[in-house]
Amino acid sequence: MYNRILKLPLDGKDSIFLFGPRGTGKTSWIKAHLHDNIYIDLLDFSLYSMLSADPSRLSNLIPPSYTGWIVIDEVQRVPELLNEVHRLIEGKKYRFLLTGSSARSLKKLGTNLLAGRALRYTMHPLVVQEIGAAFNFEHALTYGMLPAAVEHQDPRKYLETYVQTYVREEVLQEGLTRNVGSFNRFLEIASFSQGNTLNVSEIARELGLSRSVVSGYFDILDDLLIALRIMPFAQRAKRKLVAHQKFFFFDTGVFRALRPTGPLDSPEEIDGAGLETLFFQSLRAINDYYNLGYSIHFWRTHTGTEIDFVLYGPRGLHAFEIKRSNKLQNKMLKGLQEFGSDYPEAKKYLIYTGKHTEYHGDITALPFVDALMQLPQLLG
Repeated sequence: MYNRILKLPLDGKDSIFLFGPRGTGKTSWIKAHLHDNIYIDLLDFSLYSMLSADPSRLSNLIPPSYTGWIVIDEVQRVPELLNEVHRLIEGKKYRFLLTGSSARSLKKLGTNLLAGRALRYTMHPLVVQEIGAAFNFEHALTYGMLPAAVEHQDPRKYLETYVQTYVREEVLQEGLTRNVGSFNRFLEIASFSQGNTLNVSEIARELGLSRSVVSGYFDILDDLLIALRIMPFAQRAKRKLVAHQKFFFFDTGVFRALRPTGPLDSPEEIDGAGLETLFFQSLRAINDYYNLGYSIHFWRTHTGTEIDFVLYGPRGLHAFEIKRSNKLQNKMLKGLQEFGSDYPEAKKYLIYTGKHTEYHGDITALPFVDALMQLPQLLG
């Protein structure tokens, strides 16, 4: 059990939603911190069958005068339970901790996530601060940061199984698409967009599907929490910028398990996308766990000048450019310099795979692992 940074207000009166993709460690966290409380696992077929048939039977699982937490794991499997949970919160003042690896079925039924009566938190893959001295950069770049992938004797096989049993079967189980073959091809094509601006129309043409179908497929990935899109940064824009979103699978190991490879594929290209993903997933986790309040964007002009990540919030403006290179070259600074000319108040960082911290004017160049370790201080 890793010492996770996530802190939930277990001594408070509010109920809690804990979302996060499968395999990020939600259940392990709960069993470590709430092992003496009621635990209802909706992956248990008997409980699932009982509660899906009659959600009101939830109250029969709670002893009279109970004052502890009531955990419902994978609540999206029986979204109708939220009405019963709402009733018990209002009438009995019970506290619920509800976990979910998908928000789609909850949103699909028009549920309002308890009308604000539950605080929302997210569990991410591991970050370097949680792994500590055992962190292995090359392993993380290749297999990602899901806890089981970090520990597994055969992480490649684990990730192949994860993709098969979760990413694909979850879609099938929830009835999100009838054409599983098309969706499988879509997953492979989407992996080529990792860390790139997204052209949905072009992907639709490549797949021979309508734009609306492909757009719906991307929405499925968003709702299953296994991918997300970030918007371009356009505050006080002084030049023409691209309007397309940028796409990421949530973990670099999952991305690489989905990405087809062969003799014509460049390892440098795949590693570059993996490196950017590894940094991005750490940014998201640190931002959430420390409640820093940043929105995460990218910046790209129509002439092709790009900044990989721009963080904007009450604590300031930060720009990060990621390079898989052991040596710094002046041309690597161009994007940050152009961004700095438009936003002189920004703190600018070039993150690279070399060994030394360097200073180039107001741009700080940091070794990749050092940057991951310092993220709470850089953003705080």
